[in-house]
Amino acid sequence: MVFGILNVDKPKGMTSRDVVNVVQRMIRPVKVGHAGTLDPLATGVLVLLVGRATRLTEYIHSVSKTYVGTFELGKVSNTEDIEGEVIGRNVLAVPNMETVKAVVASFLGVQQQMPPAFSALKVNGKRAYDLARNGEKVELQTREIHVLQIEVVAYEYPVLTIEIKCSSGTYIRSLGRDIGEALHTGAVMTDLQRTSIGAFKIGQAVAPEFDSAGAVESLLRNPLEILSGFHETVLEEPQQRELYHGRPIELENVPGDLTLGVSPDQQLLSVLKRVEGTVIFKPTKNFFID
Repeated sequence: MVFGILNVDKPKGMTSRDVVNVVQRMIRPVKVGHAGTLDPLATGVLVLLVGRATRLTEYIHSVSKTYVGTFELGKVSNTEDIEGEVIGRNVLAVPNMETVKAVVASFLGVQQQMPPAFSALKVNGKRAYDLARNGEKVELQTREIHVLQIEVVAYEYPVLTIEIKCSSGTYIRSLGRDIGEALHTGAVMTDLQRTSIGAFKIGQAVAPEFDSAGAVESLLRNPLEILSGFHETVLEEPQQRELYHGRPIELENVPGDLTLGVSPDQQLLSVLKRVEGTVIFKPTKNFFID
């Protein structure tokens, strides 16, 4: 049974779905998905979930991500990146490095972000980018994001490069838009690389070039690697038997309401959720091999 995660370096120009399809063709009918879209303009870490690992999407989405983004100040576009229509220019304001660093640093922490109209978010069942391309008004809601780290990597007007560690759901081009507004210059994203998702780093990512199912399977990594921030419970055989049959078990000394049930040899067996107010944990997702 194929079960694991691929750390792929997505090339510029490919969609996230294109990369999924490359792997899917090699290992069909095994299911393949991804945990976090990258726009065609972007490159870098794209986590592919293979086989039963597709059931872990919601947990991997909660893992923080790191990006290096480059922006051109003095421009505004309808897509918030260089590929869109330029709808505004400002060549009068040229902020110095001190000002740029101060403004960028002000975006550290929890904040509300308005997603871009040209995005895959759904509005009344339709993709926002489809509505925007048709000239329709796109009404999106702000979303809470958490910028954990942010700093200027390089700046020589009009080019600004920043590194960001942030929560899932953060739009980097929208962050650039807001930084541009705060600088009174406007900004469009010209380049983006995702350098990590949790413990998966760009230095270990592989190109999406596979010639066989065996080539894919040889590169699969243990899902526990990317879920390293979650509490783990090593399960004894009697506990494993109960969970295999879908029955809850008692667990002491679990600090939160969620724990990953693992075998003594560090294989993920179950995702367990606490029954409120008790020490009883029910299996919400099982990964036992029949």
